[in-house]
Amino acid sequence: MNTAPDQIAQDKVVDLDYKLTVNGEVVDQSEPGEPLTYLHGHSNIIPGLEKALEGKLVGDAFQEIIQPEDGYGERDEANTEELAREDFEDDIEIGETYYAQAEDGSVIPFTVMEVNGDTVKVDFNPPLAGMVLTFDVKVVGVRDATAEELEHGHAHTPDMHEHE
Repeated sequence: MNTAPDQIAQDKVVDLDYKLTVNGEVVDQSEPGEPLTYLHGHSNIIPGLEKALEGKLVGDAFQEIIQPEDGYGERDEANTEELAREDFEDDIEIGETYYAQAEDGSVIPFTVMEVNGDTVKVDFNPPLAGMVLTFDVKVVGVRDATAEELEHGHAHTPDMHEHE
């Protein structure tokens, strides 16, 4: 299938203006003049939004409602844990996101649910797990990815630091 130069397809770098709402409340949005830039077809954004963007052209604006299974997944109540209060260095804020380092060196975000004396109940589910997401999106740019971007599996933006 031939695509137009400004059409979203596999291995294109896409610039998006977006607003994400959950139950009518804005939870995330791009800043004016600072679009989200991603490499299409490399799972850099949630699957439902990537699928909805396939084939769109520069200038296209639309709203997409994404169910949890195509977003951040269903909420898993078993994905919570009690941690020792002493594992935290400073004051703990309920609802705040903290980051733990896994044994393989990856960083895992978690949210503090409650503090009970010496234990802290935390939630490893993504904050938007189980939620229906409404995206208002406008495609503001599409270009071919560079060889380096394809090799790294993500888009490089002018203000991005070089890889070490």
